[in-house]
Amino acid sequence: TVNSFPISTYCSSITVLATTFAGNVTGTTYNWTNNNTSIGVANSGSNTVPSFNASNNGTWPISGVITITPTANSCIGTPTSYTIGVNPIPNVNAIASGTYCAGINVPTTNLTGSVTSTTFDWSNTNTAIGLTNLGTGNIPSYTAANSTASGILGVITVTPSANACIGTPINYTVVVNP
Repeated sequence: TVNSFPISTYCSSITVLATTFAGNVTGTTYNWTNNNTSIGVANSGSNTVPSFNASNNGTWPISGVITITPTANSCIGTPTSYTIGVNPIPNVNAIASGTYCAGINVPTTNLTGSVTSTTFDWSNTNTAIGLTNLGTGNIPSYTAANSTASGILGVITVTPSANACIGTPINYTVVVNP
């Protein structure tokens, strides 16, 4: 026999540690196959699935099924399978910086990315421009504000996340002139 393994899910680019198989008979050889090499691991091997970098450059989660067949003393045991899931790293499409006059309505900023089910958290470094300091989802419209005699600047940082994976944040600026 071969011991069972739980379904494991990783974010793309994460190093997956080697998996060594064990069972109830000393000297057993464990031959394994993988039905989806696009997750980053070879299609077959013996005794240990080596460490690998999880891979998924798509827009949906993918998975590979590892099937292990134990063999000892010329006897073939019952194959056991487990699944390795790999989620893509989400992104956020570029957002143009903007300059506005105080009192002007700044339109909603629709946040998009290529990975399905991405959510977006954002922050603003300067609430004096008229935008709150934190939010989730699209950045709502707001009235540009500036009570000073010169232009002020806010840096908005948007961080994408999907399927427990966090993407690279992007920044853009909003300048509000008096």
